[in-house]
Amino acid sequence: MSTIPAKSDADGTPGFPGVSFGRSMEGHTVARVGDAAFAMLPGRGERHYLATGWKIAAPLSKWRRADFHGHSGDLADEAAFRARVFEHAEHQRESRGLGRCEISARAYTPWGLSQHTTVYADGVERHSTASHGGFRLSPLRNCKVHPSLRVEDGFYEEDCAWAAVAITFPDLFTGFERRCAEVTIRDWQPAAWEKIFGRVLAPGQSHAKDRRAFETQHANDWIVISALRSNHHPGMTEVIATRGGQRDAHLEERRFLVPAAEYGVGRFGFVIDETRHAAYDGPSSFVTWSGKCAT
Repeated sequence: MSTIPAKSDADGTPGFPGVSFGRSMEGHTVARVGDAAFAMLPGRGERHYLATGWKIAAPLSKWRRADFHGHSGDLADEAAFRARVFEHAEHQRESRGLGRCEISARAYTPWGLSQHTTVYADGVERHSTASHGGFRLSPLRNCKVHPSLRVEDGFYEEDCAWAAVAITFPDLFTGFERRCAEVTIRDWQPAAWEKIFGRVLAPGQSHAKDRRAFETQHANDWIVISALRSNHHPGMTEVIATRGGQRDAHLEERRFLVPAAEYGVGRFGFVIDETRHAAYDGPSSFVTWSGKCAT
């Protein structure tokens, strides 16, 4: 992994928002972009992830891991960390130039009473509530959303549906937001994406489409639904599997032993290879199975 020399708070880029890089008190690579704070923190094994914080008053050199609460995905290395930080700075600069304004509007939404409203343009508002949020489009604006993505009442929740607003009105969003929107639709609404862009998504380009392909391919295979290290067979993982990985109390369950070094959940689940993974009927480490095995 490449390294970034320790830097002072003054080491950064000019302009709005300024970007500063440094090392935290615990030696983690950190950065400040306006009020936003970022850190490259160690995860499991050799992996790292992008952690986020907000309005940390102390100098970078005094920041601690406990100051960060958000998790924004894995990082390959420190170069990737820097790229993500500069991407966020670009996003903030573009946002400032879009002319969005905050208003006081106690509007009712499907998610509750709006506590915070941002006007992106006439007929395009973003509402935040105590629990959730999203966009509200006027009827005129809503008619412009592609039919495969359109929500009839004009409310687009902030987890996935918001992406329909961003690709319909790209001039109201930053480059970063537009990229996120395109990925969101591609991952979770692949049929709509293919209609809108006129292209067929290949394997690996859509999470939802890949999941459906996996489920079709392995509908009759044993797929793990629960796993733990075996107390009775050192170095082995005891697993419970069902056909197609379905979770239903009425379905047949089987147990298998898988070498612990080999077992990994995978993208959509671990598929049992009956030629290599032994079916197991012995003493169980699962509480729900221990009684069955004792009888």
